Amino acid sequence: MSFFLIETKNLKLTRFEQLADINQLKKTHLPFSGSLGQHPYDASKIILLSDPYTNSPLYYEFLREDVGLVEKLPNIINSEGEDVDMVLLWIKRGRVGIRCAPFLVESAAR
Repeated sequence: MSFFLIETKNLKLTRFEQLADINQLKKTHLPFSGSLGQHPYDASKIILLSDPYTNSPLYYEFLREDVGLVEKLPNIINSEGEDVDMVLLWIKRGRVGIRCAPFLVESAAR
């Protein structure tokens, strides 16, 4: 089962010039890592694909306004040499996100 990789070049998230106080940020936000992409039909949302090269990818959907900080992580590379940008998103505590895990109906366990 293959999953789409989302182009991330024009997401227009806020760029932070000052370093955040991570200890303070941990009190108000939680980190999520993955490959960042634009929501396919809602510009106010973003998609975070947790592991882009797995056979059963899990992804998250968040509102842009709930992102407190975006940290660049090292890219990951598949066996064909293709690489994907990875980030650490700090999401405000108490906000609603959506976690989705697509599956093939034939092979899904209950």
